[in-house]
Amino acid sequence: MAARGLKDLTTLILVGPEEIIRQELKPYGTIPSKLVIRHASEVIGMEESPALAIRKKKDNSISRMMDMITAGEADAAVSAGNTGAMVVAATLKLRTLEGIQRPAIATVMPTSGRPIVVIDAGANTDCTPEMLVEFGVMGSVYSREILGQAKPVVGLMSIGGEDSKGNETTKEAFRLLSAAPLNFRGNVEGHDLFRGETDVVVCDGFVGNVVLKTSESVAHTIGSWLKKEFKANPIRILGALLLRGALKTIKKRMDPEMFGGAPLLGVKGVCIITHGSSSRTAIFHAVRVACESVGHHVNDHIIEEVSKLKKTT
Repeated sequence: MAARGLKDLTTLILVGPEEIIRQELKPYGTIPSKLVIRHASEVIGMEESPALAIRKKKDNSISRMMDMITAGEADAAVSAGNTGAMVVAATLKLRTLEGIQRPAIATVMPTSGRPIVVIDAGANTDCTPEMLVEFGVMGSVYSREILGQAKPVVGLMSIGGEDSKGNETTKEAFRLLSAAPLNFRGNVEGHDLFRGETDVVVCDGFVGNVVLKTSESVAHTIGSWLKKEFKANPIRILGALLLRGALKTIKKRMDPEMFGGAPLLGVKGVCIITHGSSSRTAIFHAVRVACESVGHHVNDHIIEEVSKLKKTT
């Protein structure tokens, strides 16, 4: 889909065991000229230790993608594989952008209004206040450049909206964010996430990952409940048919696959992480977002905004 449908894509390189890749491509007929296969003899499994696998499996597909970015052979990497391995490989091989202490995973989630960026969503379980401020800068740039929010509203995840709420880390982060060159609204709570009034929610990776997986679980459960109840009797089935258009619209608005995966922001290259069960549509949009991130020079803007941040601290 991506090789045939994205005009801005000049070359799409599939990295992995060549024989397996060619077998998977057979049902799609002639391979587009812009699609290239790069052999990698090893694969990192989902249950493997990221750091150990990166060290022992030298010819794994994720490391090979990072090597290609470093060598200037590729601009971006997209993977539906081991998330931890992507973070470790990108951090070790690409290194962080100037002024950034640690990279962070930014997850885009649908809301009742505009989509929201939750950062960090799992890369860093323990963070300093300074790191949280950098996350706010990176999330704001991504929201502006990729999601089209002219002046993104940034909030800090806490246990209350008042300035005094939170632990020592979030209280200090609140102070730093208030002085940063950001459109900072203050603390936000869990029930603020889906109101569509905030564009970027800053938190450590522990909190962000819990928020992400809980939200996914709730959405899946509600969907299962609706299917079960609509099929309970003929009258409800008729009602479901009458509501089919509305239900399709709601499903489309709630579909996270349309947002193109989660970018790992803060490294010298574009890295997009997708879910292990991603559909072809999800991969298409992940490649699309990778192209847009390169075209919009997201990393250059992050360096510029972090430089402004350092001047205020």
